[in-house]
Amino acid sequence: MKQFEQVFIPPSASLIEAISVIDKGALQVALIVDKSNVLLGVLTDGDIRKALLDNRPLTEPVEEYMTKEYKFVREDSSIGEALEIMRNYSLMQIPVLDKDNKVIEIRLLSEELGSRKSDTPVVIMAGGKGKRLIPYTNDCPKPMLKIGEKPILEIIMSQCIDQGFREFYLSVNYLKEQIIDYFGDGSKWNVSIKYLVEESPLGTAGSLYLIQQSIKESLLIINGDILTNFDLSKLVKYHKKNHSKITLCARQYQVEIPFGVVETDGIEILNIVEKPTIYNLVSAGVYVIEASILKLIPSNRFFDMPDLLLLAKKSGEKVIVYPIHEYWLDIGKPESLEKAYLEWNNVPLIK
Repeated sequence: MKQFEQVFIPPSASLIEAISVIDKGALQVALIVDKSNVLLGVLTDGDIRKALLDNRPLTEPVEEYMTKEYKFVREDSSIGEALEIMRNYSLMQIPVLDKDNKVIEIRLLSEELGSRKSDTPVVIMAGGKGKRLIPYTNDCPKPMLKIGEKPILEIIMSQCIDQGFREFYLSVNYLKEQIIDYFGDGSKWNVSIKYLVEESPLGTAGSLYLIQQSIKESLLIINGDILTNFDLSKLVKYHKKNHSKITLCARQYQVEIPFGVVETDGIEILNIVEKPTIYNLVSAGVYVIEASILKLIPSNRFFDMPDLLLLAKKSGEKVIVYPIHEYWLDIGKPESLEKAYLEWNNVPLIK
């Protein structure tokens, strides 16, 4: 099988199957084809995020979300023609079709295949006590708990480094000396690390007050107890493309109600839905924030990230959501820590 054939799926395939194809492949797209490999539509990472924004279950078929008006080139087109279309329409790849509209190749945007570097600083929030993880955190800050051979905090930072980020701020409080002694100034990883030292707990956003004079543009913020494998550089591009002041990453979370739900109109019964599943987006603990927003944070006061988002909205600023479908795990309880031990080393980075 040729590499591009690995991203072929039928129109009846589910969104969750498409996610698996996109995640495992290096082409960042799923091609919806018929039995003769005639291209019917394309499905990208962005199409899946739109479905998540609509709170649609990922069991729905891809044909409802695929792009039917896709861009393509013919087999006799030049590389220059393909690159021009990809640049003009901000595409990472473009299918090559024969006269019968069968896929015979996929061409990639070569500029995106080189080394990556980002000037966006990263703040990792690593000051919490991890009370729900006692006794593991009695003598160890939660971000320094090891998953395999590395602390959670090092895993997060290494991922950022692999994606081109070079400037880091670690927000620390509880047992901060362990973190500072381990990471130092970042020279071991060939990056810059500075510390936002909370003399008392300042919440999930309060310590950002300490950095506001140093940041001129946007800032990537990650909770220090999150394991995820999505491409953070794509998040930053999305934030800038939408001219947002704050971008919040959100993950779809489903709740199964173990009873029959009664739908009513007044005292009249309209319907009984047996054991329905409710889908909602929940905060994923990853954000991009513009420097101008930091002035809203009060000095030396406990202040959580939801407070900042709502205050920004109240002030008329643009606050948007970036849905993620990739692997995500909040290590807040012993059972999620155990889950990380079992899963993380088998989870590839999605680029």
